[in-house]
Amino acid sequence: MNKEKIAFLVDSGSDVPQDILEKGNMKVIPLKIIYKDGEYTDKVDIQAEEIYDRLKEEVPKTSLPDGEAIKKMMMEIKAEGYTKVIAITISSGLSGTNNMVRLMAEEIEGLDVFVLDTKNIGIGSGLHAERALSYVEAGLEWETIKQKLQNGIEDIKVHFYVDTLEYLQKGGRIGLVSSLVGNLLNLKPVISCNEDGIYYTVAKARGSKKGIQKLIDTTIEFAQQATKYDVAVCYAGRETKELADTIAGKLKNALPNIRTSYFDSLSPALGVHTGPGLIGIAVSRLEK
Repeated sequence: MNKEKIAFLVDSGSDVPQDILEKGNMKVIPLKIIYKDGEYTDKVDIQAEEIYDRLKEEVPKTSLPDGEAIKKMMMEIKAEGYTKVIAITISSGLSGTNNMVRLMAEEIEGLDVFVLDTKNIGIGSGLHAERALSYVEAGLEWETIKQKLQNGIEDIKVHFYVDTLEYLQKGGRIGLVSSLVGNLLNLKPVISCNEDGIYYTVAKARGSKKGIQKLIDTTIEFAQQATKYDVAVCYAGRETKELADTIAGKLKNALPNIRTSYFDSLSPALGVHTGPGLIGIAVSRLEK
């Protein structure tokens, strides 16, 4: 059995489910949300609904936490007696957090930090933390854990539907998603992250009903390439919660081999860039 003490560090944009955070005693690097009148800490002193309620008046900016805050967390981990850390962040193609964590890790002696660029966003990134925890609990060797996490990037994917591309455009996060055509023809895209961790259009359909069906179909297709899988549904905005719940039910019927299901709202920092009306589904393929 592996007797090394391994700690976990995740960013708030990875939306790691609460029970996984608690089980793994994971420290969370909070992203920042910046309004003209001040700065807020993601999930700490601002919640998603407050952001959506204020979007008409102001679309805030988001930023990564400062290096000193990350460094402090790593020093705390070291003081707790850990020698190794698994740090899990959202895609380096969408945020500078991954790079910042890597830079800070280099400054701390006596701590071996493995920083995983999940090439993913939201719960798509968070499911990698669940996977990392399971490897540590199983007592796998450090090198094996790192290898398995790196090799497993393509087995976790998030697909999401947004009602409008307005906020992705305003936040400069539109990536390879073409927005003009969609606005003209009421085309609703299903978006995911490509191998570089940048948003791209997986499919599109006319109108929201068909767009959501396309989201469900795309998810099922990805999951069915495995014989067992975890599925997580997330939503942005209280009006979307009921629809997300219905979709979660449909997925349970269509995918009989779900090991664990997760259901939660999107983190405030990510909600800034999507606006309300997002539905996201992440799948972690476990056995092929």
